Amino acid sequence: MPITVRRAEYTRPADRAAIVELLSLYAQEPTGGSEPLTAEVQQTLVDRLAATPHGFVLLAEQEARIVGLVTCFQVFSTFAARPLVNLHDVVVHPSVRGQGVGWLLLEAVEAEARRRGCCGLTLEVFGDNEVAKRLYRKFGFAGAESCQPPHAMLFWKKRLG
Repeated sequence: MPITVRRAEYTRPADRAAIVELLSLYAQEPTGGSEPLTAEVQQTLVDRLAATPHGFVLLAEQEARIVGLVTCFQVFSTFAARPLVNLHDVVVHPSVRGQGVGWLLLEAVEAEARRRGCCGLTLEVFGDNEVAKRLYRKFGFAGAESCQPPHAMLFWKKRLG
């Protein structure tokens, strides 16, 4: 079953519901903080994302079912004097983990960043999230490792040229 990645359409009911559902699932996992999204966040999330000028969400879809997402924000690198993209959330539905959805989302973000003339990609990852760290390393992200507590947030980046 092929997986495709596309930009979320904030006015489309299925996309709106999937964004809230996937981020709610992620928020309740240990890597997401183990807390459900509040009712207010669930009700306002998509409209507030839509109102964020340099933000975008990409969705991974398999047979008309949205199985993954990445929320991104274009920011600016003062050291490169060029924009870059920060990956804020990378979420893959538990039923399809290990099937390459995360990789496809990362490829799509990189393609969009290159299209925008960005100098790189950045993200934060919990120090004890070994599955995510393995994916990010394989994709080309790197970050400083140190003797931080296991739940410390690590800042990683990938240069695009």
